[in-house]
Amino acid sequence: MIMGLKKIIPVVLIFLLFNCRAEAIKIGLQVGVKDVKIAASTPAEIYDIYNDKALYQIRPMKIYQFKVKDNELIVNIDRKDIKLNTNQISIRTMNPGFLCQKRAWYRGNFLIYNFGGTITLINNVPLEDYLKGVVPSEMPSRWNEEALKAQAIAARSYAVATKTAGKHASKGFDLVDTTADQAYGGATAEKKSTSKAVDDTKGIVLVQNMKVIPTYYHASSGGQTKVWNSGSSFLQSVPSFDAGMKKNGHGVGMSQHGANNMAEQGYNAYQILNYFYKNFKFAKLSDKWDI
Repeated sequence: MIMGLKKIIPVVLIFLLFNCRAEAIKIGLQVGVKDVKIAASTPAEIYDIYNDKALYQIRPMKIYQFKVKDNELIVNIDRKDIKLNTNQISIRTMNPGFLCQKRAWYRGNFLIYNFGGTITLINNVPLEDYLKGVVPSEMPSRWNEEALKAQAIAARSYAVATKTAGKHASKGFDLVDTTADQAYGGATAEKKSTSKAVDDTKGIVLVQNMKVIPTYYHASSGGQTKVWNSGSSFLQSVPSFDAGMKKNGHGVGMSQHGANNMAEQGYNAYQILNYFYKNFKFAKLSDKWDI
């Protein structure tokens, strides 16, 4: 039993409302490349971002190559290079469907920018849909459901805090799809158990002083978490419930293996988060985050 944390006492949630502009979260899938190949599961259209004008239609299950030429973008259609007369486009499915890139299917839409003669490809996707591709990429979907819910809340908080801080704003997106931020496998990675964990915790984040906190997490810390010299009062060193395991990751914040071990002992997601993070409150985001 953890001192001060009793399994028989439920954790009280304090719900606050955080407003945000009605926009999805932007994930950098490719940066600094010369071309990208994209497909759609349903008919889709290419739009000029500047005037929202439809330029060309994409046929389903057909690969299209997008390239740069000078300050513009071109697309190869039926073996012909067609100038799009713009350096920023979006690709949107006309019916509910998915877009394909990097051998994975994605929800939302794609943005393609010509930045200085190279392509940046972005997945513009609702926050909750993004998380459904993150949780199974960061934690085994077979793990205890309370650990999966703790992971979903931690991943949501990290995403919102990182977006708000503008870590990648100069590049046109909010996070990358690797462990440099959070591993993200798109719709291809989704699992029933992890999607349920996201749905069951919809909108819930950790806040301190009315700001969502960056809830760092790692695979295992070998018995004790650590803190960076950041002065963050929500990060404290605690026994990590993964003693005997090899250290894997930076060791700061929630140990994922520790979270699963705690869940197996009967602790719920909110108790797990209350253990690994300190001096925070649970809050609920405005639904505008999921448009």
